[in-house]
Parts: sequence; structure tokens; C-alpha cells
Amino acid sequence: MHDTGSAPPSAPAPKQDAAAAPHDDGKHARRFGLPIATCLVMGNIIGGGIFLLPASVAPFGTISLVAFAVLTAGAIALALVFGRLAERDPRTGGPYVYAREAFGDFAGFLAAWAYWITTWVSNAALAVAAVGYLDVLMPVTDHKWTACLAALVLQLLPALANLAGTRYVGAVQLVATVLKFLPLLLVAVGGLFFFDPANLGPFRAGDDSALGAVSAAAAILLFSYLGVESAAVSAGEVRDPRRNVGRATILGTLGAALVYLLGTLAVFGTVAHDKLITSTAPFSDAVNVMFGGSWGGTAVALAALVSMVGALNGWTLLSAQTPYAAAKDGLFPSAFATKRRGVPTVGVLVTVVLASLLTVYNYTAGPSGVFEVLVLVTTFTASVPYLLATAAQIYFLASGQRERVRRGRLVRDAVLACAAFGFSMWLVAGAGYAAVYQGVLFLFAGVLVYAWMAARRQRAAGTPSS
Repeated sequence: MHDTGSAPPSAPAPKQDAAAAPHDDGKHARRFGLPIATCLVMGNIIGGGIFLLPASVAPFGTISLVAFAVLTAGAIALALVFGRLAERDPRTGGPYVYAREAFGDFAGFLAAWAYWITTWVSNAALAVAAVGYLDVLMPVTDHKWTACLAALVLQLLPALANLAGTRYVGAVQLVATVLKFLPLLLVAVGGLFFFDPANLGPFRAGDDSALGAVSAAAAILLFSYLGVESAAVSAGEVRDPRRNVGRATILGTLGAALVYLLGTLAVFGTVAHDKLITSTAPFSDAVNVMFGGSWGGTAVALAALVSMVGALNGWTLLSAQTPYAAAKDGLFPSAFATKRRGVPTVGVLVTVVLASLLTVYNYTAGPSGVFEVLVLVTTFTASVPYLLATAAQIYFLASGQRERVRRGRLVRDAVLACAAFGFSMWLVAGAGYAAVYQGVLFLFAGVLVYAWMAARRQRAAGTPSS
């Protein structure tokens, strides 16, 4: 990508380490240690989708586990690349920082803009989906406005934790991740004791070839690992980021992969294949088979609700971190650079407002499907920062900018970067034509914002137009 900003690719603008500015050491602000940074990654990867994944891929047969294994390898490669990039430049902003340093302001802005859209639209989608699980515990969907109010409250509570400071963000993330990880791991491991090979069904169901079945299953599973970048985006809030961001990224991704793979395998082995294909609550069915009774639905609904609230907590923080870093560099409105108690408060508030408006629209638009289109858009916009970040790593390696990279690691890092870039391209392909088309429109709408901000920077610098 060619830069259209003030910094050519061969001479990127000097780092304005404002994103790593002195940290507010008040009692409500606290840097994340390795455990909380790991929970941030794992909690953001594991949202609510895992509770439906086994049923979603069951029609392809157990070959879908092969697709999961391939995707896990790609996600780990991406996680390793983010660890290397954070080691090189441990500032808040993650993909935005790397893209801007490698390719200039315009590429950095596109990464920040795409990631920002992804976060607040995803928050609205998470809250709406969480209402469905809340309804199992208490009736809230009998009236659309009751359901809407519940979705708004589910967004507001994590936002309040964010506004209270990073100390509370970390505490909520740690508790939510533990509360979601342990029950899922219990089902995943416990299911192996009730495993019946007769439940697995065919290895390859349908008429597709093996490659076609893997690709079809992968298209559904591709976005299961979104969130691997979470620690890198919040690097400025992580203690000893050069060391801990990479470790947290790998540990969080591996933890999520463990739950995904073992959980799907356990459900496959405990729920009969013909029933699993039509199941609307596969984990609930598995719990009922394992422990008897019919309380599985309530238990899984509670776990899903905790999982989604934890994901909302983490994604709300990320939704403010990237605009914060971009605002410090003059590429987003300066209000986004306001930070209190370690949290970019304006970014959090803007995210809550936008996500809430989208949520209200979801409950008033009826069957128009615009909300679904917006959610589909995020499947593309999420992959844009990944592509730019992995391309930045390839650029750094190819151009000889290999700070902190030993010669013996060069080939390994290059292979990992190429694998992560390929995985990111696969994400784009898996999004589908409609998502790419709509996503490009949203992406290019940001060009107008970039033009406005670039003009303001030029006027502020007193540089005459060329």
C-alpha cells in the first residue's frame, strides 16, 4: 500500500510515544500483568460463538476437526507475529502502530478505522446475542423493548468497569475468563469420559471432496480466533510489554484453542450426529447426556452469559485503545486521546453510544436485515488490520529493520510472517463476496475522515498546500 500521508514508507514518521505516555499510577489504574493480559486475549477470543460451533460444523462430519486444527496453526502463527511486533514496538495501538510505522499515516489510519468499526459493531452484536442466553435465565424477550433494554444494560455494565479504571477492567476480565474457561474445560474434559465413537457419524458427510469439506467448515470457523491481537492493542497498559505481550498472546490463543478443539470433540462424542446437526444448544445437550436431567440449558446459558459479558468488557477497552493511539498521532479527533485512570474515556463513551444506537436500531428495524449486514461487514474489517500488521512484519524483515531479532531467527520469523499473512488473506476470502463488498464501502468512507484530519494537521503545522 502506498502512503498518502506525511511519512513515506522509506522514512516513517518519528515515533510519537504518546501512546506509551507516562501511566496514571492512581489507585484505579493498574498495568496488566501476564495473567490478566492472557485473560484479555482468551476472553476476547472466546465469546458466545463456541456454544453453537459444534452444531454449525457437524453437517460436514468430523473432518471439520481437521479444519479447526489448520485454523489453529494459522492463529498461532498470527499470535507469534503479534508477539514479535510488540517486542519491536510495545506501544498501545497494536496493528495501527505497526502499519503506520511501516507504510505511513494512511495505512495506519486504515488499520485504526477498520479495527474501530469492528469493535463497536461487534459489541452491539455480542449484546444482542447475549440477550438470547439471558432469556433462558429470566424472560426478557417477550417484548422487544424489554429485550432492547437488557441488551443496553449488558453493554453498559462492562463500560462502567472500563470507566472505573484499568484496575477494574483487569479484575472483571480475570473473573469472567476463569468463570467461562473452567465450565467449558469441564465439559471438554468430562465429555471424553462419556465419549462414544458411534456418535461421531461419518468422517466426511455430504458430497464434497475432502478439501471442499475442510474449506467449507473453515469458512464457518475462520473468525473463531478474532481477538489474538488483544494484548498487542493494549501493549501500553501491559507490564513489561516486550516480554509479556508475546507470552500473553500465545498463552491466550493456546488456551482458547484447547477449549475449542476439546469442547467440539467432546460434543461430537456425546451427542448423536443426527441430533447434533439439528441442535440449537449443542453444549446443553452434551451436559444433559453427561450428567443427566435437563439442567444443561440453564448451566450453559449462565456460562455463555458470563462469557459474553467478559468479551464485552475486553472489546470495550480495545475499542478505545486504537483510536487513542491514532488520536495521539493526529489521525483521529483529539478528544479520543483523553485518558483517565489508564482508560481512554472518550473512546469508551463513543463506543457505548454507537453500539447502543445500533442495538436500538436492531430492535426497531424489523426484518430489514441492515443489522445483519453491519455484523457481516465486521468479518471483513477485522481482517484488514491483520493483513496490514503481518505485511508490516514482512516489510521490517525484508528491509533489514530487524531490531531485537537475532540472525538465527530471521528465517523463522519470515516463515511465520508469511503464514500469518496467508491466514489473514484466508480470513478475507472466508468473509464472502457480500462482506468484502460492504466492508470496502465502510473502509473507504473513512478516507473522508482521513482527508479532514490530514488537512487539520497541515493547517496546524502551518505547511502550505502543494
